[in-house]
Amino acid sequence: MAGQDRKLELILCWHMHQPDYRNYQTGEFELPWTYLHAIKDYTDMAYHLEQFPGARAVFNFVPVLLDQLESYAAAFDSNQITDPLLRLLAQDDLSALSNEQRAFILASCFRCNHATMIQPFPHYKHLLDMYKMLEEQGEAAMVYLSAQYLSDLLVWYHLAWTGESVRREHDLVIKLMSKGGHFSYTDREALFDLIGELIKGIIPRYRALLDAGRIEISSTPHYHPIAPLLIDFQTAQESSPDSSLPESLDYPGGRNRVKYHIDSAIASHQTRFGKPPAGFWPAEGGVSDAFVGLLGQNACKWTASGEGVLMNSLHKARPGILQDKCKTLYRPYQIDGLEGKVKLFFRDDYLSDLIGFEYAKWHGRDAATSFVRELEQILNKTDGNENPVVTVILDGENAWEYYSYNGFYFLSDLYEVLHSHPSIRMTTFNDYLSRSETESMAEVGVLSSLVAGSWVYGNFSTWIGSPDKNRAWDLLCAAKRSFDHVVASGRLSETQIAAASRQLASCESSDWCWWFGDYNPRLSVESFDKLYRENLANLYWLLQLPVPDALSQPVSHGAYNATTTGAMRRAS
Repeated sequence: MAGQDRKLELILCWHMHQPDYRNYQTGEFELPWTYLHAIKDYTDMAYHLEQFPGARAVFNFVPVLLDQLESYAAAFDSNQITDPLLRLLAQDDLSALSNEQRAFILASCFRCNHATMIQPFPHYKHLLDMYKMLEEQGEAAMVYLSAQYLSDLLVWYHLAWTGESVRREHDLVIKLMSKGGHFSYTDREALFDLIGELIKGIIPRYRALLDAGRIEISSTPHYHPIAPLLIDFQTAQESSPDSSLPESLDYPGGRNRVKYHIDSAIASHQTRFGKPPAGFWPAEGGVSDAFVGLLGQNACKWTASGEGVLMNSLHKARPGILQDKCKTLYRPYQIDGLEGKVKLFFRDDYLSDLIGFEYAKWHGRDAATSFVRELEQILNKTDGNENPVVTVILDGENAWEYYSYNGFYFLSDLYEVLHSHPSIRMTTFNDYLSRSETESMAEVGVLSSLVAGSWVYGNFSTWIGSPDKNRAWDLLCAAKRSFDHVVASGRLSETQIAAASRQLASCESSDWCWWFGDYNPRLSVESFDKLYRENLANLYWLLQLPVPDALSQPVSHGAYNATTTGAMRRAS
C-alpha cells in the first residue's frame, strides 16, 4: 500500500452508563443522575453527530441505562413521577414543603462542578453565596431561605444540567436564563415539560442515527457486572497475584449469571434497535478467556478492553520482551482456539485520557488540533503496509462536566477536523470488520490467552482486593446463596423469581465496588453504599426472608479530603 494511500482507521467509542438508581421496593429513583445526564450529555452527544454527516462513532448503551430512560419517559406520559427532585421541580406550592423536602433541595441542587456549572452564571452563583452565608450561621438560619429562593434554586440547577445544544435550540431555556430569577410555578412547569420531551426523545434520536448508518450502538451485559469476577474470583490474581480475595472463594453460579446478563442485553438491543448488537464493550472493559468465550457462543463479532490487558497478555506470551506500542496496539486480536473467533480491540489509554482529563483545560480548537496531530504521528510510526486501527474508548457522560460549555466547542471542532481529514477515516467496530474482508487492513494478531483485567490499570483492583470491596462481595455471595436456596425450594412463583432475579442482577452491578474506598469522596461513597445495601435488603424481601443484620452496617465510608471526584479514573 503506497504511503500516501494509507489511512488511519479511528474508532471513537462513547460509553453511556448509569447504574440502576431505582428502589425496587418503593419504585422511587434514589439519585437523579440518569435524567440529569440525559438532558445534558445524551442530548449533546447525539447533536454533535447530527451536525456532521461524514462523522462516524460508536455509542455503547448499557441496557440498564435504557431501562431507566424508558421508566422516566413512561412516568412523564402517565404523570406519575417517581423521582423526588423532579417532583419538587413541578410542585406548585413550595411554601408548604416539609423540613425534609427543603433540606433535600438544598443538599441536591449544588451537586455539580461549581467551576463550570455555577460560576459562569451570576444568578446561580448568587444563590450559592447566599446559602454559604447562612450555612455559617448554623442550620437554624436556613429558615430565611424562602419559597422563592427554593424555586430559583430548583430552576437554576436544572438549567445548569441542560446540554449546550439544548440551550441553543430551545427558546424556553434562553428565556429562563435571561430572566435570571423570580421564577414562577409556570416557569418551573414549562421546564419540567421540556425535560420530559428531551428524555422521551433520547432513544428514538439514537435509533435514527443508527438506521441512517451514522453510528454503531453496542451493548454491555445488562446490569454492568464485572463478568470475569462473577465467573471466577481468581481471575483477579492473573494480573495482580498478591490480590486478596473475598472469604467466599467463588460467586455461586456465576457463569450462569453472566449468561443471564448477556442474554438479557441481546434481547434488550433487539427490541430497542431492531437487531442484536454486533459487539459488546464489557463492563469496565473487564475480560477473561472464559468471558470472551461466552460472547463467542452468542455470535458476538467483537469486544474490547484496555491497553494494559493487551500488554499483560503479550508479556505473558513473551516474558521480558519490550512491546512496541506502534507494532502491537493498533490492530484487532483474537484468542487462539476460542470458539466464535471474537475480535478484540484495545483502547489507546493515552489518547482516551487526553479527552477524559486533559483537554478540558484547553481551548476547543487547540485540543482538537492536538488530538489530530497525535493520530498523524501514529500513522507515521506504524507499519507502512497497513492501515492502523486506533481505538479510543471513554465515558461519554462525566467528562463534559469539566469542560466549558459541556465540551461543545471541543466536540464540534473535533468532529469537524476528523471527518474531513484526508488520512483519517472515522469508522465503527462493525464497519471496520466488514470492510476488512475486502480491504487491506491491519493484520489480526493472535493471543494464546488473555491475562484477565480491565481498562483501569489492567487489573481488577478497583472492584476487588481491599477489605471493604471484599466485604461487599461476601454480602453479595451470601445473598446469592439465599436466592439459590429459595428458588430451589419451589416457594416462589415464576413471576416472583423473575422479580428477584432482576433485583439480584442490580446487586451484581460493578458500580457499587467502584465507589468503595477512601480515595473517593465521602458523600458519593455514602450514597452508593446506602443504595447497595438497600438493593441487597430488597432482594431478601423479594425472597421472603429476614434481612441480615450485617446490611445495617456501612461497607465503606470514603474520605472528606478525597482528591478525585470518583466518577472518572485514569487508565494508569
